[in-house]
Amino acid sequence: IRHYRVPMHAVETPIPASAIDDVLALAADDMNRVDELIRESLASDVDLVSNVARYIVMSGGKRLRPMLVLLAARALGYNGDAHYRAAAIIEFIHTATLLHDDVVDSSERRRGQASANAVFGNQASVLVGDFLYSRAFQMMVDLDSMHIMQILADATNTIAAGEVLQLMNVHDPDTTEAAYDDVIYRKTAKLFEAGTRIAGVLAGASTGVEASLAAYGRELGTAFQLVDDALDYDASAEELGKNLGDDLTEGKPTLPLIVALRDTNGSDHDFLRQAIVDGGADQLDRVRAVIESTGALQYTLARAQEAADKAIDALVEIPDSDHKQALIALADFSVKRRS
Repeated sequence: IRHYRVPMHAVETPIPASAIDDVLALAADDMNRVDELIRESLASDVDLVSNVARYIVMSGGKRLRPMLVLLAARALGYNGDAHYRAAAIIEFIHTATLLHDDVVDSSERRRGQASANAVFGNQASVLVGDFLYSRAFQMMVDLDSMHIMQILADATNTIAAGEVLQLMNVHDPDTTEAAYDDVIYRKTAKLFEAGTRIAGVLAGASTGVEASLAAYGRELGTAFQLVDDALDYDASAEELGKNLGDDLTEGKPTLPLIVALRDTNGSDHDFLRQAIVDGGADQLDRVRAVIESTGALQYTLARAQEAADKAIDALVEIPDSDHKQALIALADFSVKRRS
């Protein structure tokens, strides 16, 4: 993988897109092992469980979360195989949240195809999500580490609480930026943080290095979610893999909308408040126009870049290697992607 000189507080020269191909190639063998373990672990004597789980788990996606576990462990010189199981656990927890999210949000698309609940129904999606959570905890036991169990149990509980917080904010035009930050930490960044922290535990890293990797994951997850929320108002459905404006349809006041509402007055302000209250994407074009006029997308992306820079800074104590460079490249990719 190519090496890039990265300043302490910013990426001055964008890492080229080809660097992501280098990252994928570097992680390919380990990811193949994880995919094999995932397929084995999805086996169930209940056909519907296996069918729904395979549909969502094997439907594509970036597999970013398990990849981070693998790369972070290798960056610390880990040469065992427990990181495969840890990566699969992270993917199962993530997939369970997707199944439950899509039911709560009545989503019809996920990763560019029909969502599992649209294909198999809400009941099956919820119950298979439960199956994936329980399978993840079975696999945690196999790692035989109370510290890892504690990290993952805490992460799973935090994610569940984040879902409830987000539900409380739905259709609420008075949702603050601080409340939004709390939700994205709990819903998204926490699992990134848990995955990279576990990599440190498996590699026997010091408490300081473990904390640094956790900070990397937390900031990367934050950047990733901020960009996701910006893309919901500034991408095509084909790029995004879901319907454009889904957040608005579901009445979710994400950061672009919160900032636009804060920075408008008069009819535009009243219009945005009502759009949040009503939900629905009937007036998406006007909502996008108002958001664009306030610079809210640029603000959201600037915050994402700040988080990505912090993620890179957190790696300062990690010895230089191809795997560290891959982590840096992923932080850069998180803010420059279009899907």
